[in-house]
Amino acid sequence: MWWIYALLSAFFAALTAIFAKIGIKGVNTDMATAIRTVVILVIAWAIVLVRGGAGTIATLTKTNWIFLVLSGCATGLSWICYFKALQLGEVSQVAPVDKLSVAIAIVLAVVFLGEPLTLKTAIGALLILGGSLVLIL
Repeated sequence: MWWIYALLSAFFAALTAIFAKIGIKGVNTDMATAIRTVVILVIAWAIVLVRGGAGTIATLTKTNWIFLVLSGCATGLSWICYFKALQLGEVSQVAPVDKLSVAIAIVLAVVFLGEPLTLKTAIGALLILGGSLVLIL
């Protein structure tokens, strides 16, 4: 079941790139990121409230809070850089290079989370890296 959500995520990420490229034409990319963030904030809280998850906020630990805030900071910085890259480059170049985050996440997961690095995962990460280099150069 996880792969269905992963495919949907990839589909919506692709739409994000297309919509953003059109939407940032002649716009300050920081302002565009701020608008996008407000929309996401409203949607995320609406989902939490509709699904009845708001009551679980009291169960979050200090560690949960710290790392969710850090994740939010990383997401925000990623979006700011992504929108600027889209404004300066082509979607067909920026979006795939942005997915280099997959290979970086694999390395970080091995180093910091102790996840196993299988041959299949290593080959996949190297292919992503190679593809990104082809697009950059």
